[in-house]
Amino acid sequence: MKQLLIHEIYQKEPIDQEICVKGWIKTRRDSKGGFSFLEINDGSSLKNLQIIADNSLKNYQQDILKLFPGASVKVEGILVSSPGGNQKMELKAESVRIYGFSDVTTYPLQKQRISFEKLREIAHLRGRTNTFGAVTRVRNALSFATHCFFQERNFYYLNTPIITTSDCEGAGQLFRVTTLDFNNLPKNKQGNINCESDFFSQEASLTVSGQLEAETYACGLGRVYTFGPTFRAENSNTSRHLAEFWMVEPEMAFTNLTQDIALAEDYLKYLINYILNHCKDDLEFFNLRIENSLLEQLNKIVSSKFITLTYTDAVKILSRNRNFSFPVEWGIDLQSEHEQYLTEVEFKKPVVLTDYPKSIKPFYMRMNDDNKTVAAMDVLLPKIGEIIGGSQREERLDCLQNRLKELDLHENDYWWYLDLRRYGTVPHSGFGLGFERLVKLCTGMGNIRDTIPFPRVPGNAKF
Repeated sequence: MKQLLIHEIYQKEPIDQEICVKGWIKTRRDSKGGFSFLEINDGSSLKNLQIIADNSLKNYQQDILKLFPGASVKVEGILVSSPGGNQKMELKAESVRIYGFSDVTTYPLQKQRISFEKLREIAHLRGRTNTFGAVTRVRNALSFATHCFFQERNFYYLNTPIITTSDCEGAGQLFRVTTLDFNNLPKNKQGNINCESDFFSQEASLTVSGQLEAETYACGLGRVYTFGPTFRAENSNTSRHLAEFWMVEPEMAFTNLTQDIALAEDYLKYLINYILNHCKDDLEFFNLRIENSLLEQLNKIVSSKFITLTYTDAVKILSRNRNFSFPVEWGIDLQSEHEQYLTEVEFKKPVVLTDYPKSIKPFYMRMNDDNKTVAAMDVLLPKIGEIIGGSQREERLDCLQNRLKELDLHENDYWWYLDLRRYGTVPHSGFGLGFERLVKLCTGMGNIRDTIPFPRVPGNAKF
């Protein structure tokens, strides 16, 4: 007997056919007429499938009347039209096999509502809830659409290192990777830890970005993109930060900042369009239960022409407003409240800020002619703030060397990166998108810890 996923059943509606489904019990209701209604879900759809199990089944008394939420089953039977008003069809069971019972006294996912904070403590089970099932399906769709977008535009998917010896951002917020014995650390003559005794013979860390490595392949293959985990040891216990998160980072040879901005806008609109067309039930659920303007927001992003504005002009606009908690002056890194004002009050649409002061941006961004700003861009969205950060990369060897000196970074640490400028340098650009922020945008979830299966944050690395 053919097994169907629940989403396939609702899609194909194979009425009067014998089918098999497997899943987990959501509810069981018993009727005085000698039969039970079972609601099961297999994770493929927000919708449950109703099962009619009557007392003619051999294991009705022994097994079926002991089924509680969380139990796993295999059901074979005939799909029939449902006379009830709550569902279009139901499965009349001919056999019910129990894979695993569930203890009703300890199973935490009962009918009562559980807070998202509590669900983080049982993250190994939250994928069985409606909300996190929907989050996972949307996240999956966004991942698939990401690969589709770049493959359709002749980008090559590149796997960059997770363990690295370079700090792309230069901020020093790194997770160290070592095999040294903390109880017997080797020291050099100066009393410092001797990293030559370590596994890689030098300091190593988890990557904060795959950008620098991606640039090397863009300068040989033309267009590449990375999509993988990145790590920041930033002690930020907020609803917007994770210590482990995923980044999408395209790099393109022979492109400037304007082309970089155009790709970022196209990418965001492509992905949102994709989930609007492929995740309708899940998005409607979020719109009803999580954020009642979600669909309106997503459709508005797709239909809007993004505003492009220099950082300097943005500061002028923000300076007219005296009600910010954080002061506004040229040279500051804009705060969330500033980004929200620009996107939700001033323009009421996505905003791309360009030409930031060099003092608040990394060394690899191309210096503008004024020697004060760099060819950088950040894409800001309503409700989210910054979702993409990118730039035209500095392709001039002397300018890059001068920038490293300004920031007290050692050329020897970036010799291979400088080689790209020595051997056939070209204008090139790229950006990075924090994937969890994208999931947050597309689901309306309030905390970024609820957009990834197992969040890593300060003081917590469970599961």
